[in-house]
Amino acid sequence: MSTRPFENGGGLRRPLLSLIRFVDKVLTASGAAVIFVTLLVTFFALLINVILRYVFGDGLAWAYEIHAIFFPWLVAGGIVIASVRGRHIAVDVVVNLLPEGPRRIFAIAASLLVCAIAISVVYTSQPIVNASKFQRLSEIPVSQYWGYISLYYAFAAMAVQSALNALRLVFAYESVADRDDPTQASFS
Repeated sequence: MSTRPFENGGGLRRPLLSLIRFVDKVLTASGAAVIFVTLLVTFFALLINVILRYVFGDGLAWAYEIHAIFFPWLVAGGIVIASVRGRHIAVDVVVNLLPEGPRRIFAIAASLLVCAIAISVVYTSQPIVNASKFQRLSEIPVSQYWGYISLYYAFAAMAVQSALNALRLVFAYESVADRDDPTQASFS
């Protein structure tokens, strides 16, 4: 008999992994959509601005400020995708020296700690985000609040992903590292 519960594919393992993988896909799709939209809008705003400057000698003043709203969303989308794919910055040399059992316990504790930190960032950033409602861009009458709420999106997604990773490690004995082949994951 196996020492790993749910290892035979029965019990909660298969439905739990299916649910976790579905949420992973939703988070990845949302991050990709955020990145696509922010890059598209920013690119076309700058392109139109350049064309207007060269044709008419004057461009769109708001095109210089639109990045203040969209750049935080671009970063947030990248954070969400990196969180789901396990591509965030990690130093795991010492952890990898541990045997499998303690390494799994450490990974569960780290996932729960990241979840707690992400939740605390969402909670403690509320005064700053609320204060940003009163900050306006100079050329367009848009509150900087719309850029700041990307913080909620990024850290809430990180909290969800970290909690799911802990569940994945506890009940399904799968981690993000188990799903990916590091030799195929290099972006260099």
